[in-house]
Amino acid sequence: MKKRIALAALFISVISASLFAQNKIQIIDSIVNSKIEDNDPGLMIGIVKDGTIIYEKYRGLAYLPYQMKMDQKTKSNIASIAKQYTALMILDLALKDQVNLEDDIRTYLPTLYKKVEEKIKIRHVLNHTSGIRDYVELMSLQNKVWWKQVGLKNDDIIDLLEKQEDLAFKPGSQYTYSNSGYNILAEIIERVSGQKFTDYSKQFFRDLGMKETLFIERYAGVIPYRAEPYADWGDGVWLQTPTVTKTAGEGFLYTTLKDQLIFEQAIQNANQDNNILLIKSQQSILNSEIKTYGFGLKLDNFLDRKAVHHSGGTGGYNSQMVRFLDEKLTIFAMSNNGNISTNVITQEIAHVLLPEIKQKGQYNSRLFETINSTGKAQIIGQYHSKSGYLTRIVKEEGKTYFRQGQNLRIELIPEAKNKFHLDYDSKSKLVFYDREMALFEPSGEIFIYKRSSTPPASYADLEALVGSYESSELDMSFELRLTAENKLLVSSSNRKGELDVEVFNRNELLASNFIMKVQRDQFDRVTDILLSLGRAKNNRFKKKTNLKFQPKIKTEDGSIQVTTIGSRNGDASDILLTKNYPSGNEIWSTQFGGNSYDKASSILATEDGYLIIGSTSSYGNGNYDMFVIKTDKKGKKLWQNTYGNFYNEYGYLAEKTNSGYLIKGTIQNCTSNTDVFNRTCTTSVWFVSIDENGKELSHKILEEVN
Repeated sequence: MKKRIALAALFISVISASLFAQNKIQIIDSIVNSKIEDNDPGLMIGIVKDGTIIYEKYRGLAYLPYQMKMDQKTKSNIASIAKQYTALMILDLALKDQVNLEDDIRTYLPTLYKKVEEKIKIRHVLNHTSGIRDYVELMSLQNKVWWKQVGLKNDDIIDLLEKQEDLAFKPGSQYTYSNSGYNILAEIIERVSGQKFTDYSKQFFRDLGMKETLFIERYAGVIPYRAEPYADWGDGVWLQTPTVTKTAGEGFLYTTLKDQLIFEQAIQNANQDNNILLIKSQQSILNSEIKTYGFGLKLDNFLDRKAVHHSGGTGGYNSQMVRFLDEKLTIFAMSNNGNISTNVITQEIAHVLLPEIKQKGQYNSRLFETINSTGKAQIIGQYHSKSGYLTRIVKEEGKTYFRQGQNLRIELIPEAKNKFHLDYDSKSKLVFYDREMALFEPSGEIFIYKRSSTPPASYADLEALVGSYESSELDMSFELRLTAENKLLVSSSNRKGELDVEVFNRNELLASNFIMKVQRDQFDRVTDILLSLGRAKNNRFKKKTNLKFQPKIKTEDGSIQVTTIGSRNGDASDILLTKNYPSGNEIWSTQFGGNSYDKASSILATEDGYLIIGSTSSYGNGNYDMFVIKTDKKGKKLWQNTYGNFYNEYGYLAEKTNSGYLIKGTIQNCTSNTDVFNRTCTTSVWFVSIDENGKELSHKILEEVN
């Protein structure tokens, strides 16, 4: 009797579990059906649980002109989810000792980055810490839309990267997602295997049991049962996105949902099958500086759960894969419909299948420490992240905002005097301290932003920015000009019109989505601008014009300017100080100098007058000496002094110090005073400290200059 009762209870339990599972399947069906109509571009959803496919759904159309439905034969482009397979091939070669993840990529591709001294390791490329810029944004800088480049292939990407002389950052120091890196990995696979990447990968997929999966080989080539990408661009009319490129490794992998589910089953069964390749592919990379991205896969949490995941998107194609490790559950979504988000759909399905997490966030303990015991910390201002990225905290229409670049604008909702949360996520806390702000995430992550110490831009700074800048790496240039209203504008050699430049401080500018960081030499002259666009960071543009010191100061009623004027017969020169109206017409002028050559480099405004910095052969101890003249507000000379020895010393600019002034220039030293034909001379940066009256207090020789 007891045995019958037990069997009955088990039978009821199985029925209940089956009904529960069936109920969830119905909910997931309703989610999928709600996203698109039967005659819309399609959506494919697959779910694997405990090594078994428990859900497989096809809805919508693969090809609109002939109303071809999505089905098990349909091949769609999963875009960047392809990266896990390129990485898997590299890992396979490493396990076979055919490559080493510590190898420099230039072991295989010696034409890349010849001027970069640091090792660019394969593992850096795998997890986007190499500093290699993304070709998509590099082409955008050149005003080329990558997906419109007919026949664009990996060789074209390599050609573009061969022109790059430096990296966006030192390898291993930062993470910036780069498609280019995976084109490079595909090239390495070709060099090592001796086969075309597309041929090698096709056999690799067959060995995985994925017979319907392939990287695109020809942009106009026919792929049977291929889903075409569509979007309506907001006007309700479906448009097909042309596919005219054929890059491989970073994306453009055409596959069926069935093949992807076969692979997901292999991943879930890897431990019991002792498949070392698949096991290691789901882990972080050995010796890596970061642990949140591995072999073409993100390794951070998804929906607050331990997960391995990745997304992909190009044109109308989009896809999402997430593996919940503890639950042994995988959800895979792929679509040719640019109007829907496979990421959102995946999350909605995950909420159905996974129990709700009822645990509080594990914030970093610093969040609960005393925020500021001495008073209210300053909130509004500029801050830099660890990587040097500028964040602004601004007040607009009575509200406080977190701003980055042109488009990122997040309202901060106050919780306490120095504590806020982000408007879209109350769990993300932003706390302000005396010299920094910290963003606390419930995962325990903390991001520190240091308050910027960079001074605001002066009129002299704006004038110093004016000029032309060129990049030989990108075959383009841009020009900065200053309007009569002191508005900075930028124009590019490959774009029409001008853009307004927003000046955040003397070193950081923004024009539309172009971030510009000013670079200066030892004498504070603007020499370069590092231009960033998205994932193409810190492209160096060298200044070709107006590379000079600051000879002009804007005043309330005009300007003060120093210039060098020569004699009629060219055997001498003098320094001319002029006071000018706003129109540029002269109010008064004063001339300084002796019987030989006297030259002005720059001028500094002081409380009681002006400091003129230059060089002289009329006075001093040698050929040329550093020359400093102090005047009052009317241009009357108060004192002058020289600094230097036998050879050539030049003064370029000055800055105010507590004890007086610091004069910056150069000093020359030679091996002989007399043998001018055989002697060797070196020039070094030279800083001279003087008091308010021009008396030398100390001097220091720094590095040599070219």
